[in-house]
Amino acid sequence: MKSTSWSILPITLLAAIAEGAHHVVTVGKGALKFNPENVAAAVGDTIEYQFFAKKHSVTQSSFDKPCQLLDGGFFSGFTPNESADVAAPTTFTITVKDTKPIWAYCSQTNGDHCQQGMVHSINAPSSGNTLDAFKELAKKASKPSQSPPDLLPKAGALEGVRKLNVEVGVNTELKFSPNNITELPGTIVSFKFNPRNHSVVQSSFDKPCQPLEAGGFSSGFIPTAVSPSGATFDITVPDDKPIWFYCAQTTGNHCQSGMVGSINAPSSGNTLEAFIAKAAATLGTPSTIPPDAPLKGTVTVNGTVIQSFNGAVLPPSDGTTGTGGGEVAIPSPGAAIPPQMENMAGGAQPANYNWPPNISDTTVGFLQLLQYIDDVLLHILWTGHSYLSPGGKWETIYPQSIVSTIGSMAAQSLVHRSTATDCLKHYNKELLGTCSYKLAFTTDDSDPKAKVDEFLSSAEKLLLLAIAVLTDAAAKVSTEVNGQWLVPALVSEVGAKGRMTAVVNMMQNRLAAAAPREVWIPAELAWSYITENFVQDCASGAKIETMPDRILPKVEIEDIKKTADGKRVTEIKVEWENKNGGASSPNWVAWIGPWGGLELTEIKAGGKVEVPKSLYGHVWIVVVNEKDVKLGGRYGEWKDVVVAGPEILWVSQP
Repeated sequence: MKSTSWSILPITLLAAIAEGAHHVVTVGKGALKFNPENVAAAVGDTIEYQFFAKKHSVTQSSFDKPCQLLDGGFFSGFTPNESADVAAPTTFTITVKDTKPIWAYCSQTNGDHCQQGMVHSINAPSSGNTLDAFKELAKKASKPSQSPPDLLPKAGALEGVRKLNVEVGVNTELKFSPNNITELPGTIVSFKFNPRNHSVVQSSFDKPCQPLEAGGFSSGFIPTAVSPSGATFDITVPDDKPIWFYCAQTTGNHCQSGMVGSINAPSSGNTLEAFIAKAAATLGTPSTIPPDAPLKGTVTVNGTVIQSFNGAVLPPSDGTTGTGGGEVAIPSPGAAIPPQMENMAGGAQPANYNWPPNISDTTVGFLQLLQYIDDVLLHILWTGHSYLSPGGKWETIYPQSIVSTIGSMAAQSLVHRSTATDCLKHYNKELLGTCSYKLAFTTDDSDPKAKVDEFLSSAEKLLLLAIAVLTDAAAKVSTEVNGQWLVPALVSEVGAKGRMTAVVNMMQNRLAAAAPREVWIPAELAWSYITENFVQDCASGAKIETMPDRILPKVEIEDIKKTADGKRVTEIKVEWENKNGGASSPNWVAWIGPWGGLELTEIKAGGKVEVPKSLYGHVWIVVVNEKDVKLGGRYGEWKDVVVAGPEILWVSQP
């Protein structure tokens, strides 16, 4: 979208910058002087003026009238700066159109800068109308020197651009630098993005962390892990009215944490300080961002103008490298995997599946269930990666090598999800609709380490359930007509998820290989557990026809007793919904260990259950109402006897 009320950086200037040399001239650094005083420039070169103390301008004149504004000439506007050593963030840049001499001066009348010799030339001849001759004329020029009556920047024929550079999130700070901007109408404000995933969104003073209702500017999210990123967002100040803006990143509550800014805010009343306080008061209400970007401004990445993101996040393919805190948007099911995510995963989905002419309903059900599980797992891992990355709420807890590994695990889960959706799309079968999830570790930031433990526990459970379902699916589709083709795709994922589980276990300070085989439980039990514990709500089309009509009650494990050395769990207490209101008695706990191991112990008075001594590592428990439950992954052998569960328990390390 574009608006006539907001100017953008001329494409011709971008082209010139790419083609010509770039010269820097300091204005007033240490003396009333331009340095260098003369620049030898070719056609297409750009001249950037950097301003020092105290308040200077660059104004185009003629040789004959050195201190008078040339009709149609450029004017930078006055640029205040208290520092004699550090340049102001505002610059003025012109583009050389030909090799004819260009004459300029500082039009500051306080101290008669022009008449004091503060003049400048581009391509001044070495004889005749020389720079020295121009200086002599300036000394004799009438006073005062001339500026445009409105004192606003003028581009002139040389396409002069007054620009203020604002660093976004520099040095990982949640801050715009500068954030309290006073600028002239016509000035381009150029936001330069640093690592993490930030945005610049216009708001109102009264609603500091929400987009301007009348339709303001928005950069969209610009994820990057490199500095300089080469990504900028340029707007032009339309008038002298206050402009308010914020970063809409919700990870870390950037707006509420003070990542806001203003242009031409009043010095009293609705000040920037008051705006920051208003933003802080909205903590608990997530910031939002318009669905499309960029809006009313120009995003440029390494010299290339990005016209549209097709959403609110700059796609990785558009030029920035790396992720900003793991905050790249997760593609919707069935969408292409961004190249960046493929790189993080170490590869993409299979290039050749050897698809048969058709597949059974059983195979379709497993593919949909795997899409379902991997989508939950993807959101858990990607959210955790975001929180652990620089700028996230847990950024100091693990070294970058571990954080990058979590990011790789998330990307691999995306590849695994795409494996399922590839197959469903090939056979014109329905993809599941989107769901929202219950991720307990995303709430209450009072104890970050405890929340990291919750994140790891959630990831561990999903990984183990995914492995169980992959095992169940491989066993069942191998007996289906036209089902054997899927087995290699499934079992090759088991290895990847096993490695992920090992990483999580080590992060939990547990043995990474606590059992010789994985647990195999029926897919239907895994579906019930995930739906009960992790899914908040699903859109229409998220139903899997091969799954049961009911979700089993959740098993609560309490009063865990261990051996004296604390290494083995010996007894637990189990509770579940409607424990005494429909389930037959007696009941047993079925302990489902690594494939080939199943034990049952009776639930005693008070819900107490002894833990078999032969179990190690992770064990899934299911409450049943019959003792003679057969070993295996066939749900038909379980569905009439299962009362509640499953639930996971770490019983011991070998």
